[in-house]
Amino acid sequence: MNAVDVAGYVVRGIRADEWERVKELRLDALRDPAAPLAFLDTYENAVAKDDRFWRERAERAAEGATGGRQFVAEAADGGWVGSVTVLLEEPGSVDWSGVRVERLQGHVVGVYLRDGHRGVGLIQGLLAAAADWVWDQGAARVRLFVHEENTRAQRAYKRAGFVPTGLAVPFPTDETVSELEFALDR
Repeated sequence: MNAVDVAGYVVRGIRADEWERVKELRLDALRDPAAPLAFLDTYENAVAKDDRFWRERAERAAEGATGGRQFVAEAADGGWVGSVTVLLEEPGSVDWSGVRVERLQGHVVGVYLRDGHRGVGLIQGLLAAAADWVWDQGAARVRLFVHEENTRAQRAYKRAGFVPTGLAVPFPTDETVSELEFALDR
């Protein structure tokens, strides 16, 4: 996918040599007040990882990667203000929640926008970039999971065309609440 303009920002795939920026944005995301509802990681865990981890993470999600891609929203000053990662799930595999994957599909994870850049269409632009990459891989479905209490994110995903599928799985760190599946079909 080539870089595209979304509301005055550039949405593009990351490069492997941008691992330090990948790390910085991820650590910022994990400090966000919504992080406990949005990410299956903590700031303390992520900041303890060595540079090799971050280099390998960026290599796996960079342009040319086959199992997944990370897209960023870049402001006019060059600062990264948001990100989304999409992973390919192969038919017959089992996902993170123990559900068997029935067809080739994309799985969106790590959706984040810095405060002050929300509400201008960037989430929709990032999700569209992820979906376009998934379509290019031959899949016809993209899905994501969202915490049942994260209504702000649910509204954003609906604006991007994702619809609830009815699948709910227990939240990994608190089985009294659920993660809801939303999907976008081509």
